[in-house]
Amino acid sequence: MDSVRQSDLVVVVTGASAGVGRATARLFANSGASVAILARDPKALEGTRAEIESTGGKALALPTDVADSEAVFEAANRVERELGPISIWVNNAMLTVYAPVSETTPDEFRRVTETTYLGFVYGTMAALACMRPRRRGTIVQVGSALAYRGIPLQAAYCGAKHAIRGFTDSLRSELMHEGSGIAITMVQLPAVNTPQFDWARNHLPRQPRPVAPVIQPEVAARAIFKAAIGRQREYWLGFSTMKAILANMIAPGLLDRYLARTAYRAEQRPVLADPGKPDNLDTPVTALHRTRGSFGAESHSRAVLASDRAARFLLSAAGLGAIALLGRAISGRRRHMR
Repeated sequence: MDSVRQSDLVVVVTGASAGVGRATARLFANSGASVAILARDPKALEGTRAEIESTGGKALALPTDVADSEAVFEAANRVERELGPISIWVNNAMLTVYAPVSETTPDEFRRVTETTYLGFVYGTMAALACMRPRRRGTIVQVGSALAYRGIPLQAAYCGAKHAIRGFTDSLRSELMHEGSGIAITMVQLPAVNTPQFDWARNHLPRQPRPVAPVIQPEVAARAIFKAAIGRQREYWLGFSTMKAILANMIAPGLLDRYLARTAYRAEQRPVLADPGKPDNLDTPVTALHRTRGSFGAESHSRAVLASDRAARFLLSAAGLGAIALLGRAISGRRRHMR
């Protein structure tokens, strides 16, 4: 992919009408790529297209519900007909519900799963149908630290993100077995300042919020861009992502208890929820489509990005160093006590 000129790239981004998807589409377009943008809301999608074209970029807006497999495959075919061979496909579209499992309905679980998990499956399958004859291309799955560590009040979303990771690992091995030149990677994000928290379905007593620390969508977009042109199996963005993933590997039970004590407060603003506020679970909320959400004052404009291999190595080295220092301290104390 590094040898291909950016102006020759054709990139598909799902969930491109707001948040991380919108920022990602703009970034690829600014680099010279032709970008196909997919989302449910035609009017909001036109907003993304207008932003891209206002800076000289090229965009094809395709209103698509990624939960509809036939619509996703048709969108992929249109991209190939109108823009050319797909080089990169970014699966990003998502839905979530804020509620304990006991207050989440089966239909809500189904709807989140259809978009946040099956939407990635359908997008991946459509991308592969186009890429396989050429034996090249890259698929990027936009994930989350929650793909490794589920948290209270978002079980439907966390379950979908876990499923994406399992699906991606299986497919990666299959592509290796085939000797395929198609790459698939996953980018695990921390909390991001997107409109998600203003339009997600909410059964909590207070308005939802991201768990700090929070980054701006453009930071996530840069990580996705790097993953798309790199060759690593997975990327972790932000120290909070790295800590959550590795803490869950080392001490999941301790993390269970910590989240039971802290997550309910960390995921809610000190503002009462409005039970009549429209949400985007079944239909889009056009008025709220934008790149950034309501948490700009506390959001960071940069974050460390590392491959999963590098992150594990660095944090393992730090852990071994801490153990060594602890051992020296204990040894010194014993000598002092003699």
